[in-house]
Amino acid sequence: MTTPYILKNPTVPFRNSSGLDYRKELNEAQYEAATAVQGPLLIIAGAGTGKTRTLVYRVAHLIDAGVDPRSILLLTFTRRAAEEMIRRAGLLIDSRCHQVAGGTFHSFANLVLREHGRRIELSPSFTIMDRTDSEDVIQHLRAEMGLNTKERRFPRKQTVAEIISMALNKQTPLPELIELEYPHLIEANEELMELNERYVVYKQTKSLVDYDDLLTKLKELLASHEEVRNRLSQRFRFIMVDEYQDTNYLQAKIVRSLAATHDNVAVVGDDAQSIYSFRGANFRNIMDFPKHFPGARIIKLEENYRSTQPILNLTNEIIQRAQEGYEKRLFTRKSAGPRPRLVQAGSEQTQSQFVCQQILELREQGVPLWEMAVLFRSSFHSFDLEIELARQNIPFIKRGGFQFMEASHVKDLLAHLRVLANPQDAISWNRVLLLLEGVGAGASQKIIRWLLDGANPVERLRSYPAKNNIAHGLKTLAQVLQVASEAELPAEQAQYLMQYYVPILKHNYPDDHPKRLRDMEHFQGMTERYRSLERLLSDMALEPPNDSIAGVLAVNPDEGPLILSTIHSAKGLEWHAVFIIWALEGRFPSIYNTNSTEDLEEERRLLYVAATRAKQNLFISYPTRVFDKSLRMVLSRPSQFVDGISHRLLEPVSLLPEGSFWNWES
Repeated sequence: MTTPYILKNPTVPFRNSSGLDYRKELNEAQYEAATAVQGPLLIIAGAGTGKTRTLVYRVAHLIDAGVDPRSILLLTFTRRAAEEMIRRAGLLIDSRCHQVAGGTFHSFANLVLREHGRRIELSPSFTIMDRTDSEDVIQHLRAEMGLNTKERRFPRKQTVAEIISMALNKQTPLPELIELEYPHLIEANEELMELNERYVVYKQTKSLVDYDDLLTKLKELLASHEEVRNRLSQRFRFIMVDEYQDTNYLQAKIVRSLAATHDNVAVVGDDAQSIYSFRGANFRNIMDFPKHFPGARIIKLEENYRSTQPILNLTNEIIQRAQEGYEKRLFTRKSAGPRPRLVQAGSEQTQSQFVCQQILELREQGVPLWEMAVLFRSSFHSFDLEIELARQNIPFIKRGGFQFMEASHVKDLLAHLRVLANPQDAISWNRVLLLLEGVGAGASQKIIRWLLDGANPVERLRSYPAKNNIAHGLKTLAQVLQVASEAELPAEQAQYLMQYYVPILKHNYPDDHPKRLRDMEHFQGMTERYRSLERLLSDMALEPPNDSIAGVLAVNPDEGPLILSTIHSAKGLEWHAVFIIWALEGRFPSIYNTNSTEDLEEERRLLYVAATRAKQNLFISYPTRVFDKSLRMVLSRPSQFVDGISHRLLEPVSLLPEGSFWNWES
């Protein structure tokens, strides 16, 4: 085993070459975490305790102390997070920080596989499919297997894609996953296994990979090729992982492999904020880190810089009831502030009216709308509130729904670019061809077989035996793709393809094409940043933009907006005032998640995440006597996560139907 990189007297406090006094800039726990150099390190960072600041100073400290910045690997869950940390570290010391390798697990895997993928029979020119592309492949294979007939009930393509993805992320055999989580589909077990096998072969023959393949193939590469594993491990002598509680089994395995020649792994996370098991995140990763890396040092960040102490008193109580977790109690120097309130409303409508009234009162007190948020367990919980907000002319935007890259017109343009990058991409060809007049699903598949049967698919478009409109459309498409391929920059390619696509856009979307055109212009602007089409397409797949420009422009910036959000979409954010609605037993936690201890504990952590978003005001509300049609029962009890909490921590409020709108309970 290669000897780890050793610093001279790494434990001695010092004012180093940059002149930055780390002890003065950080609190004691942050300082310990930022300056602990050698060996495995687990930083348990409570909500609002300066996790990002600590990581930024840790990057700066390593470089300031003499570590080659190119030997530092910073893995995050968004590219923006990595770039921001590296930028801030650079401002602390100097531009050496820009040499740090930072990005997401998937983007790191993408780079490694393009360099070393041939060792596992993966072409370096592979195309990355998004979830919709994967579903289209699965739908095509379902049809080939005769599983899409009306006579036979078979899982939808979305469900199949979800099952395959979850099995990979959890590294659970498909039959076992179906038995545990999809028992109602056991009868389709054999067909699902065959469909999965065909899906794997299809991707291999077409040089396609999906999101999950990036991680599974990187894991395979590292496990089966010691030379590559050791080379990467020796290159990246210091590894840092952000949000470790959100990693899945594959990501934890990759981290352990990258540390093959050393144990300089520092992970940051909060077990109390592990809420993404539905994406495959594994709560055990952060809990078992000391087992995976024996001798790991554990440092807890507990001083909170976001919330008042009354809010922290409540959140500490909520999470202290958890069955498992690292012991910690958040504290702050902001001792003053109102107690959080538990609001009992007679009905859903009363709850909505209360929230609106409080929002208007807070705005009168000088709190802007954008500093307030309403959070909920499930998206449908806000429907009644949205009606009331509209009635009272309170502008709002809802998060957790529409995604920019899921828009059909954006995917249409991307499909043309993907064909340029990978002419063997049958899925993108299918999307492109279906836009042509007279080409249906059957004709599209015939054309694709013809195209991929030769060396130059674009050129073969011209000679496909078709008549009239189809022949004209194919020749026009061939000419457009040929000219676009000759452009040097992605922006030039996208601009030329847009000229071809805009008439199609206007024809297919006559009612709202002006809004969609704004999305096209936004996309065109994004392409200006790239000099490589491969990099553009990889980034669009790995780090897609979140919002449609049309939706953003619809909000008047002078009036807010108020934020409505699912709790999952609110993680990492903060507001002056937070309203958590539907804290009703049966809804939060959902009655479907009360039979499993693991699911119930994640629901508890979900409430904790929501409550810790609040800086000054926190309201938790629930309607009583709600009849649930699907359950055929009346729901009336507050969530078990807040029920029984002392009134000293959570002030009870009852709403009156008449007179003053709400009244304190004695």
